[in-house]
Amino acid sequence: MNTVNGNNSWSPYLAGALVGVLAILSVLATTHLLGKTSFLGASTTFVRAAGLLFQVVDPEYVATNAYYVKEKVRVDWQFMLVIGIFLGALFASLTDKSFRLESVPPTWEERFGASVWKRAIAAFFGGIVAMVGARLADGCPSGHGLSGMMQLSVSSFVALAMFFGVGVLVAHFVYRR
Repeated sequence: MNTVNGNNSWSPYLAGALVGVLAILSVLATTHLLGKTSFLGASTTFVRAAGLLFQVVDPEYVATNAYYVKEKVRVDWQFMLVIGIFLGALFASLTDKSFRLESVPPTWEERFGASVWKRAIAAFFGGIVAMVGARLADGCPSGHGLSGMMQLSVSSFVALAMFFGVGVLVAHFVYRR
């Protein structure tokens, strides 16, 4: 573990190396073991999860919805991957002792106050914007960035630069610093 400002945290070099190894293993698993022609992508999984929830309430809607019919609402390897990401992040935060439950992050609280409802509404609408953007881009920014850059795709380098640039501008606008 790396000690930065009194915090136990993962070394960024170790974490980066592990992400690289994981990316290589995921490509091998996806293409060779699962026989897929494209690399990992998890944004569709969230839409499938919504389909699973809709099936409980209105199974006829899911059965007749063109998107859900095309995507075959089911628990598959991508769904399990998303669960694994959550469990892996939980394990990492528990091992470096950074895990904590917080309803309003300190940076948000400094700028907008301690209102849980204000934070929840902003997170909800921010999530909608992010999901619509991911669907329009036919994948999520991290998927484009990680898998595209592994392939040295020029469009992924441009897209990732845009994601970071816009992210910096939005953070500056929202947090005013």
